[in-house]
Amino acid sequence: MSPDLAGALAAPGPQSATIAATAIPRPAAAAGDVAGARKTAQDFTAFFLSQSLESMHAGMAPNSLFGGGNGETIFRSLMLQEYGKVMARSEGVGIVDAVQREILRLQETSHKPIAEATP
Repeated sequence: MSPDLAGALAAPGPQSATIAATAIPRPAAAAGDVAGARKTAQDFTAFFLSQSLESMHAGMAPNSLFGGGNGETIFRSLMLQEYGKVMARSEGVGIVDAVQREILRLQETSHKPIAEATP
């Protein structure tokens, strides 16, 4: 960490508050951003599917008929990540739509004033 940044973070004041505020991660999709919510839903689905595929292939040994060896062992996780991305884009599983609806619903409820959000 640079001395200037360390000093700004250590010293209380408006400068340290500005630095701390810019370090907070922002969501990928802004409230009401349907395209951003769709992309986030696809990314989540791709990750979920690739993890599921990794669990399915965890006990399988490389097959010598299709190459096998150390190469397949090393690059299997990358291949399964790509499979997850392709499956998410094809929307054959049906998770993307459900995740997108939930993201948009949560964005709507998180931006309502407290009086409106409580029943």
